[in-house]
Amino acid sequence: MAQVPRADAGLICPLHKKDVSKVCHTCPWWVQLKGASPNTGEMIDDWRCSVAYLPILMVEVAQKANQAGAATEDMRNEITRRMDLQTRRLLG
Repeated sequence: MAQVPRADAGLICPLHKKDVSKVCHTCPWWVQLKGASPNTGEMIDDWRCSVAYLPILMVEVAQKANQAGAATEDMRNEITRRMDLQTRRLLG
């Protein structure tokens, strides 16, 4: 199992009220995130508090929802186009 790194000293954890370098590596919310940043596209391989990752993850979810909505609209438009074409053929 990989060793969990400690946070950089200097910030105070709002939950534990202690320096992050003393508590984060023991907290279950201290997680590693790997993947592409939805803001910049650069690769992320970083340990951070889950609460700190929330804005990044919310942007990612919003982007995926927009992409799904666009794909659904494209499919609806294609189905409508084909149904109109078929109706014209049947009506002569």
